[in-house]
Amino acid sequence: MKITIADYGIGNLHSIRKGLEKAGAETEIVSDMRLLPDARCLVFPGVGAFGEAMRKLGPVKELIRERLEAGIPALGICLGMQILLDASEEAEEEGLGFIRGKVRRLDADRIPQMGWNDVIFSNDRIFEGVRSGTQFYYANSYVCFPEEGEPIAESVYGRTRFVSALKKKNTYGFQFHPEKSSVAGLRVLRNFVEFARRLS
Repeated sequence: MKITIADYGIGNLHSIRKGLEKAGAETEIVSDMRLLPDARCLVFPGVGAFGEAMRKLGPVKELIRERLEAGIPALGICLGMQILLDASEEAEEEGLGFIRGKVRRLDADRIPQMGWNDVIFSNDRIFEGVRSGTQFYYANSYVCFPEEGEPIAESVYGRTRFVSALKKKNTYGFQFHPEKSSVAGLRVLRNFVEFARRLS
């Protein structure tokens, strides 16, 4: 099972690559965005800024959206979840537009949110083997307010209750970082790899 990790040209992708490989996947990191539409499984990592990521992805965003709509397995983490939406308060650039909605800044006394926080989730199979209320690791200043798709988890930080995981077709989005979330995070990544393998 080969998973293609999009390299937006910013940040260190070592932790997500290592996490996916521990979960049983073969990985490749792709910095030429023109290769992404040909991937059999995509991961948009949680590294960088919305505007910078979308400037890189812009030339192929319609092709990527078509592939997601067609049902290839995909995972967006933190920023990678945010770019699935239409737009963000963080930048002028448009998102991929795969999920209707907007990304907004957290309403909290201390931003960014850095550290562990409770995740309350549904019985979606992506969380199989993990107890609802388990803490996952966050590093974010913005969160998603989707208008479609299936919210499958939520968290609260400061004065903001937000969707911390969602699903549309075969694409999952996590606001938290499973690759930095110890045993529970590895289990979620393993569940994703198994989910993607069943679709291949």
